[in-house]
Amino acid sequence: MLLIPIIAGVTAIVFAVFLIIYVLRQEKGTEKMESIAAAIREGSSAYLNRQYKTVTIFAIIISIALAIAINMQTAITFVAGAFCSALAGYIGMNISVRANVKTAKAAGNGLNNALNVAFRGGAVTGMFVVGLALIGVTSFYMFYKNPLLIIGFGFGACLISLFARIGGGIYTKSADVGADLVGKVEAGIPEDDPRNPAVIADNVGDNVGDCAGMGADLFETYAVTALGAMLLGHLLIGEVGVIYPLLLGAGAIFASIIGIFFVRIDKSGSIMRALYMGLIVTAIISAIIFYFITVSLPISIAMFYSSIVGIAVAVSLFAITEYYTTAKYSPVKDIALASETGPGTNIITGLAVGMVSTALPALVICAGILISFYFAGIYGIAIAAMAMVSLTGIVISLDSYGPITDNAGGIAEMAGLNKKTRTITDKLDAVGNTTKAVTKAFAIGSAALAALTLFAAYVQEIDIARIAFGIKEKLVFDIGDPLVLVGLIVGALIPFVFASKCMRAVGKTAFKVVEEVRRQFKKGILKGKAKPDYAKCVDIVTKAALREMRVPALLAVVSPLAVGFILGPVALGGMLIGSIITGLMVAIQMTTGGAAWDNAKKYIESGKLGGKGSETHKAAVVGDTVGDPYKDTAGPAINPLIKVMNTIAIIFASLIVMYALL
Repeated sequence: MLLIPIIAGVTAIVFAVFLIIYVLRQEKGTEKMESIAAAIREGSSAYLNRQYKTVTIFAIIISIALAIAINMQTAITFVAGAFCSALAGYIGMNISVRANVKTAKAAGNGLNNALNVAFRGGAVTGMFVVGLALIGVTSFYMFYKNPLLIIGFGFGACLISLFARIGGGIYTKSADVGADLVGKVEAGIPEDDPRNPAVIADNVGDNVGDCAGMGADLFETYAVTALGAMLLGHLLIGEVGVIYPLLLGAGAIFASIIGIFFVRIDKSGSIMRALYMGLIVTAIISAIIFYFITVSLPISIAMFYSSIVGIAVAVSLFAITEYYTTAKYSPVKDIALASETGPGTNIITGLAVGMVSTALPALVICAGILISFYFAGIYGIAIAAMAMVSLTGIVISLDSYGPITDNAGGIAEMAGLNKKTRTITDKLDAVGNTTKAVTKAFAIGSAALAALTLFAAYVQEIDIARIAFGIKEKLVFDIGDPLVLVGLIVGALIPFVFASKCMRAVGKTAFKVVEEVRRQFKKGILKGKAKPDYAKCVDIVTKAALREMRVPALLAVVSPLAVGFILGPVALGGMLIGSIITGLMVAIQMTTGGAAWDNAKKYIESGKLGGKGSETHKAAVVGDTVGDPYKDTAGPAINPLIKVMNTIAIIFASLIVMYALL
């Protein structure tokens, strides 16, 4: 039975190779297009290589600590999880930086051709993520026969995700903000104008932040959710409870492959409809496969009902986020209208939209928790989470499509392609902004459910450890216990401090980019008297991202250990719940609000309310500048934050109990 997930994982990777061949065989661009794409590709690879060298140092230190403090199996699986996560992101990004120029070229042959290249280029990342994650988790379970011994795989994936999200987010938004503030606001030149020295760094950032970052993010979400469900299944049901979530993941891979072929433009000409068709087909086929998997196993049909809840939560989050981030609905239009009276009212309205956007997703997640628990208890919640993340293959395809089309638009602008081609790349890019927003909402929602599953596993592990030390009473988290209250407050605090560090890092680095762009503009770049030095801006954001990502990452690793060993397992449990609750709200508020700011700017740029260059547009650019680090740096990085904290708590549960009893 365990061979099925392995076969599914291998199938995903083989299909990804097929997609790579398809993308690489597409027509090349002009010499100028290829030159621009090469600069983006070199910058992306250089940054990711330097980031992984930095992360490797942390990984070696942590793996040695795990081998000494826990066991060798956990250390080995930790290294494997980190490696697979990095590999998935690296391969996906390397295809994205090749698909961008081919998408720009394909746009000259029509919208459908460009969509096929961009989406299938993005699907490479999706297929590698689910394939490597499922193979890794299943293989280690076949070898160790105990989910607890492979929780290190999830921790390793979380570590890579944390660094990728923080570092990539700081990189991409520092370059983006710096380029916009000087280029659009001060100089009044278009986005992706080749005269802007920060433009290459901005395009590089799209890949290292949105492609490699999201790939690592959902890789660890997939792995951690599967491990949490396996661990609870092992403790509460038995071996069938371990195998069941792996089979769900396997079934959804085949559904995702089928769904990818349904992404094509119909008579309506709607790009979003084409992309959603792939998602809907995948969800429907997955539900059918889940039913047959459930009835073929000695397991309650209630598990199938819980899996349907997970799919419903995923689809609901997509619909809600699209409402708050698409220009055809009132939230984005309200921000755009507020821009008519200046940047102050734009920011006030944008903050309000971001805050209220937390309500419906939170209620949907609450409903999902209650319904799945009603069907199958705490294991039902884990199955709902696993069913939700099983759609990761198609979801990452939607997300990675975004940076590819964004880069394609930049290449078309910088290479001076004809108006018809640029109109098509602009259409693809406008939709890409929404797909990135909805996939971030999916990542946040799945992270919350995954973290709750991990918390349940933490409680089970604490009780097992207490029994091993002769304490039969189960651990109770009483809200009247001051340790629980302190843990809740500290846990609730962590996402705010973490987000603050990320935001300040973007602000500091963007300031340096602004100074550099201004310095180069003084040399007469805008009048053609000098050429822009792209490499200088790339170097500024690369160094800053690698330097600034360390403190937030250490906060995620050290804080649960400090609370656990100083205040004990009860306080740590409170801390984990506190971080999940505020982390969920802050992440949604930042990512959805930031995307709404961005699309309000694009709505104005489309010719509404004065269009490009108007005072209304300048006010919207300021709002978008605030929203950029919200949606692409701090908000998404909270996902791996809460999962790192929970996986560390599970790994060190026994040691924390032992230390508390000394």
